Amino acid sequence: METKTSLSNQPDSSIAKCVLMIEPAAFGYNRQTAVNNFFQKEPDISPEDIQRDALEEFQAMTTQLRANDIEVIVIKDTLHPHKPDAIFPNNWVSFHEGGLVVIYPMFAHNRRLERRLEILEAIEQQGKILDNVDNISVWEEDKHFLEGTGSLVLDRKNGIAYAALSERTDQSAVEQYCRIYNYEPILFTARHTVNGKRKNVYHTNVMMCVADKFAVVCLTSIDDPTERKIVTEYITRFGKEIIEISEEQMHHFAGNMLQLQNDSGKHFLVMSQSAHDSLTVNQIDKLKSFNELIICPIPTIEQVGGGSVRCMMAEIF
Repeated sequence: METKTSLSNQPDSSIAKCVLMIEPAAFGYNRQTAVNNFFQKEPDISPEDIQRDALEEFQAMTTQLRANDIEVIVIKDTLHPHKPDAIFPNNWVSFHEGGLVVIYPMFAHNRRLERRLEILEAIEQQGKILDNVDNISVWEEDKHFLEGTGSLVLDRKNGIAYAALSERTDQSAVEQYCRIYNYEPILFTARHTVNGKRKNVYHTNVMMCVADKFAVVCLTSIDDPTERKIVTEYITRFGKEIIEISEEQMHHFAGNMLQLQNDSGKHFLVMSQSAHDSLTVNQIDKLKSFNELIICPIPTIEQVGGGSVRCMMAEIF
C-alpha cells in the first residue's frame, strides 16, 4: 500500500473516500442485541417517533458528509423483514482494495437478516467494482461470531487487526480471519462497569479508533496491564499518537469515530455530537491538528441502537 501522509494533502489508499450507509425503514430498540450491548437504552417514546427521529438524524449526517465532498452511497432498508439495526451495516459487510467484499457471522438472529445481496448489486450499479465476495457467515453454525469492523478495528496500511474479545468477537474467528486476509491479530479484552460489574465491551470500535497518524483509545477499559501494554506498543510502533479517552467518554461514543478523506486528499474525523461534547479542549485541539472534524448529532440512534457514527458507515475502497 502507499505510505503517503495526510500532510501531503494527497489521497491515502488506506483511508476510504466513499461509504455505504443504510437509510432506516423501521429503526428501533433491538432486544436480541441488548443482552450484551449495554450502551442501548430502552426508549420511552413510540416506535413511530423513534423511526422519525432516527431518519432525520441519518439524513442530516449524510448531508454533512456530502457537503465535505465525501461520497456516500445510500441504500434504503426494507420494511420486511423487520431489521431494527439495519442502520449499522459495518457489522455484516466490509469492503477492501481490489474489489474484495467480506460478509460476516452475526450474533443476533434478527441482524442476520441485514445481509442482503441486492445491496451489493446496488453498489455495483454506482460504478464500484466488487470482484470477489467472501461469505464467512457460515461460521455462525459453530457460534464463531465476528461482526465486521465492529469486532475488528483494522489498521489497513500496516496489516494489524485489533480485536476486543466478547460474545460478538470470537478468538478463533479473529485468528482464522487474520490468516485468510493477512492481518496480524492483536487480541485483548475490554470491559466497562455496568451496575457495579465489569462487563465486556460488545464491539472493539466502541473503545478505539485507529487513524493514519493517531488512535483514540480507552486504555482503562483494558483491565489486564499486559494486554494494555501490547495494544499501546503496537499503536505507537507505527508512529501513531495515542489520544486516550476515559470510560465515561467511551460511554458517550468518543471511541466510535472514523477517519475519511475526499477526492482531494483532505482528511476528516467523523464523530457524534455526544462524543465531541464529552471531549476536553486539549483532546479536541489534538484531533483538529490531524484532521478536520465532522460532528453529527445522532442522539436517538445512539441511545436506542447503542452504536454511533462509525457503526453507520461501511467504507468502500
